[in-house]
Amino acid sequence: MLRAMFSKTGDAVWISHLDLMRLFQRAFKRAGLPLTHSQGFNPRPSVSIALPLSVGVESHCELLDFQLDGVEVPVEELRERLNEKLIPGIRVLSVYDDGMKLKELGLLRCEVVMEYDRPVPEGAGESVRALFGRDQLLVEKKGKNGVTEQDILPMIRSLSVEASGDAIRFQAVVCCQDPSLNPMQLVAAVERYLPELSPVYKKVSRMELFDKNGQPFR
Repeated sequence: MLRAMFSKTGDAVWISHLDLMRLFQRAFKRAGLPLTHSQGFNPRPSVSIALPLSVGVESHCELLDFQLDGVEVPVEELRERLNEKLIPGIRVLSVYDDGMKLKELGLLRCEVVMEYDRPVPEGAGESVRALFGRDQLLVEKKGKNGVTEQDILPMIRSLSVEASGDAIRFQAVVCCQDPSLNPMQLVAAVERYLPELSPVYKKVSRMELFDKNGQPFR
């Protein structure tokens, strides 16, 4: 099984997960890179993406696992041929084999930006840092069983907050698997407990993935 790390930026962030899968399947076909297929009544191409992105979220560290059918192509050539057939905003950064097992994936470094149509109020940074310094921080989480209350603090490994100009920026490392925290929940906490700092616009970027020991995940 081969693995590609790719980025999803610009207008491409509005592509859904299912459409992204179809996009890659077409890119492999147009690049002359046949994929193996699953067995059974409804065979499917052997491509999968770890940790599907929410629509509107950009990433610089997405992972695509795939398997070629009957051909061997150097990994650098694979990267180049795929990029020639992909759309702007989707770029394969590297291709390699012998990737780590997905069960070892544990942490995500992300950047969250909250933007305003006015300068950030004085003391906003201190207020946000105090909020995340509480003993407990409950935020609503929507799931298959309805809405539940979730304490997000145990899933935050590190967090820094910078307030300047018309934005508040978070740099955070959070759990992304067993359990997982959607970085947008950081904004949800501010909106719930500091409504006066609710942003006009919010942006989330995935920057890097780590294993459960904090080592880069590849």
